Amino acid sequence: MTADSTVASPAGQQSALEGAGSVLGPGGLAAGRRAPAGRGARRQRRACGAFLGLVDGAAALTAALVVPAPHRYPLVFALLTLGVIALNRRASLYDTSVVPGAFDELPAVWGRIAVGWAAVVALSPLRSLSMSMLIGAVAVHGAAACAGRAVVHGSRRRALRRRPCPALVVGPVATARRVAAALLRQPGCGVRPVGVVADDLEVLGDIDEEPGPPVLTTTQDARLALIQNGVETVLVVGAATRVEKAALLRRLAAYGCVLWELDADSPWYGLGGCHEGAGQLAGFPRRVLLPRGGRRRGSAGKRMLDVVLSGTLLVLAGPVLLVCAVVLRVLDGPGVVFRQERIGKDGRPFTMLKLRTHRPASAHEAATRWSVANEQDMSRFCHFLRRTSLDELLQLWNVFRGDMSLVGPRPERPYFVAKFSQAHPGYPARHRMRTGMTGLAQIHGLRGDTSIEDRCRYDNAYIDNWSLWQDVCILLRTAAQFVRPTGS
Repeated sequence: MTADSTVASPAGQQSALEGAGSVLGPGGLAAGRRAPAGRGARRQRRACGAFLGLVDGAAALTAALVVPAPHRYPLVFALLTLGVIALNRRASLYDTSVVPGAFDELPAVWGRIAVGWAAVVALSPLRSLSMSMLIGAVAVHGAAACAGRAVVHGSRRRALRRRPCPALVVGPVATARRVAAALLRQPGCGVRPVGVVADDLEVLGDIDEEPGPPVLTTTQDARLALIQNGVETVLVVGAATRVEKAALLRRLAAYGCVLWELDADSPWYGLGGCHEGAGQLAGFPRRVLLPRGGRRRGSAGKRMLDVVLSGTLLVLAGPVLLVCAVVLRVLDGPGVVFRQERIGKDGRPFTMLKLRTHRPASAHEAATRWSVANEQDMSRFCHFLRRTSLDELLQLWNVFRGDMSLVGPRPERPYFVAKFSQAHPGYPARHRMRTGMTGLAQIHGLRGDTSIEDRCRYDNAYIDNWSLWQDVCILLRTAAQFVRPTGS
């Protein structure tokens, strides 16, 4: 089963925007296969990021050669190199979705090199060097790094002029086509619009004959544009589009597109404040709207936390689970483990495990009945398992396997995923992240028969503001509430 068959789209006529869930889902794009142009652009960006890392390493080596031989401590300069690279990475200086000018990065690069040298000098034998020697080494380091980066960025800029990145323009059809036409008149900007995704199609008839990229009016049109052109850049026209189409834009970012917001209507004189990635594109003010999709920063740490804690808790909770299973077997007969299909990250189904506390009348009831927590035929022991959430402990195995995470949006059955996706526009966006045993919604009391709209809002807020520390706090608050009667 794929996300397309699981998450139903709203009934009635479907525009390209409304159908974005199926267009961009794992199944909708032939399991993620992209056109050669898209693969080439991705490889080019990765190579550019690798070259920038090599440049920073070579610059540190060049600075080491300036230092007198008795003070060339290999370990010290290795730590300096790693420290500067870590600072640059944290400042997104290896984010190749933006190609800065020759002088744009100079303050950031020099500042981080100075911080790296200050830390190394304070903690190593290099503090015995004269001030003039230190200043000379820092100057050589900074000049080499900036020169090398200028070469890498210049090469990337020339490649983009030869082969601009295909892009989709999202926004009101008239404004989006005006922006697309302006970009096509400036091939040196490195972006080539291949389609306009618009939702105000009632005005399309008046301008349909105008030259320019086609207006994508159906799901199939958007799908073909993404696949055939290898689109990885999306230009969002106007703040209203950003707000109204937040779910779509998050989905595009999760798929791997670089999202830019262009200000096509109001004049801009540099008074709007500083934004990361801010600049201009063919004269239009632009800024990075959302981070690139794919592997989220800290995801490796989140997965490590899941594996370590779930493995430890499985060992510690093993005797408790065994006792509960034996009591269930004695009181209610065979069939201690309850297996049910749930929807996980990116709409992929998995089998979730629980201790059985109720026997549904049929498979259809199990898949489509919302809550059985108050069934009168449940034994006292089963009620106890539900009140204390002990029936959920088997999901630690799902976490250990990688089907779920300890913290994340709660997984739901396919029937309700389809139903809630129609009723709540932001619901499909919950599947951007691996589902969890507990989450921000659950620690705010949103369990059992509570508002889906509220759950959806909390889940998306958790994903948008995710941090490893937030996971730790949610786990601690969950542990404090573990024995409270909450139901499921």
